[in-house]
Amino acid sequence: MNRIRRINFLKLRDVLKNKLRRGEESFSMNKVIFLDRDGTINEDVGDFCSLDKLKFIPKSLEALKILQDLGFLLIIVTNQTGINKKIFTEEEFLKFNKEYLKILSDNNVEIKKVFYCPHLKEENCICRKPKTYFIEIAKQKYNIDIENSYTIGDHPHDIEMGFESKAKTIYLLSGHGKKHIKELTVKPNYIAENLYDAALWIKKTSNL
Repeated sequence: MNRIRRINFLKLRDVLKNKLRRGEESFSMNKVIFLDRDGTINEDVGDFCSLDKLKFIPKSLEALKILQDLGFLLIIVTNQTGINKKIFTEEEFLKFNKEYLKILSDNNVEIKKVFYCPHLKEENCICRKPKTYFIEIAKQKYNIDIENSYTIGDHPHDIEMGFESKAKTIYLLSGHGKKHIKELTVKPNYIAENLYDAALWIKKTSNL
């Protein structure tokens, strides 16, 4: 009888441990890197939607793996006005995006989500960067520790979006970064040569 009681006790203990573990996981918060795409991960060649024009910036894939290994979720937030300019359709963009993510996956990089705005600036939509619409959606969906997350990009609007969201910000000199640096209205936490430089800085300065 005592042996049966002990077995039941051990089973109950394991059940409680599992429930506690699940509870801890549900309350844990995720750190995220919000990434621009063109000029940050790959070269910015204007509005494009084909693999033949895709060229990754040197060491950008390595940078993504460093950030991933540091425990960050990777989310892309990109303005894709080529859709509403009728340069390519939304269906063509989504097809290219699937191929793009497959290349990253083949290189052991997982992008958790790609948010894209198809609108022109004059449309005054709710989702075009620097508006924080996509970050607010991500915060609700992925339980994000925003103050220990980062926005990274080569345009001032990437920095403005991060600042307004209370995230840390890194401005890149790759892509159009050098061209637009004087347009910064918000001081970023760091100015990096490229995404790889940004990843090394985060690795050096983060309390992980």
